[in-house]
Amino acid sequence: MKNQHWLICLFLALSSTLIGQNKEPIELTHQWLSKIESLAPSAPRVKSDTKKVLVFSQHTGFYHWTIPHNAEMLKILAKKSGAFEVTIAYDIDSFDKKNLQQYDAVILNNSNPAGPKRDLFWDLLKKNTSLSDEAIAKRAAQYQQNLMSYVSKGGGLLILHGAITVQNNSSEFSKMVGGSFDYHPKQQQMHLKEVDANHPLVQAFGGKGFTHVDEPYFFNNAYFDYNFRPLLYIEADQLEDVRKAVSNNKIYVSWIKRHGKGRVFYSSASHNAQSLENPQFLQFLLDGMQYVVGDLECDDSPIGIQ
Repeated sequence: MKNQHWLICLFLALSSTLIGQNKEPIELTHQWLSKIESLAPSAPRVKSDTKKVLVFSQHTGFYHWTIPHNAEMLKILAKKSGAFEVTIAYDIDSFDKKNLQQYDAVILNNSNPAGPKRDLFWDLLKKNTSLSDEAIAKRAAQYQQNLMSYVSKGGGLLILHGAITVQNNSSEFSKMVGGSFDYHPKQQQMHLKEVDANHPLVQAFGGKGFTHVDEPYFFNNAYFDYNFRPLLYIEADQLEDVRKAVSNNKIYVSWIKRHGKGRVFYSSASHNAQSLENPQFLQFLLDGMQYVVGDLECDDSPIGIQ
């Protein structure tokens, strides 16, 4: 009986350690939206013509409960700043060439695909069409090419958190966005630090960084070319549950980069809508939107292999 009691206590302790910092989903209420609106920036850093932004919020794999919160937050940023018009989309036809041409930027909102293909376009076609696998593969590749060509020719691309996995097994896509998702330890409180506190895209944090509870992402593939300008990092030795040894203790979790004539912004934060309740983080995202549409000029040169 004593052994059984000890095992129960051990299980509870381990469970508390593993999930104790997980944030519970919060309801998308009028009260919450009003709170975000009160915290959102009232004006963009750079005045310009209103830009059109497509926010793709569909998924086929892991569902991030913050997807609808992000969509509403982005609409609030757009409306309050007056800098953007936002269209929320869920249909794969959003990536038709002619449709993409309507927009100055695309935001991928936690658009996680399923495994093992890790190909969102394949998943959506497989789910919604009766095409053969060969035809699906061909069309999925075309949608990927449409998005990559769109960015290369001057379109903006902003990627939120899990959407780094959209085409996670594609080396070409990985090179465009700066890397692929590898894994993440358990959710935990972590301090994101600015790589360069004077960089315009992190000025929102005032040199103090950003502390929140999130999944600390680790990356692979093109990430190790460092073909981007890093903005924020976490320190691997300050994290719990790290599964692999790392050669660089700085794990970059947000960056910007050029792809042809276009611009890419990635932010690993955030898995939880609670992180949106920080006015500095909202300013950071608005600045990222202005960067990808070309309104906010800054150093986006790659740091190169380290």
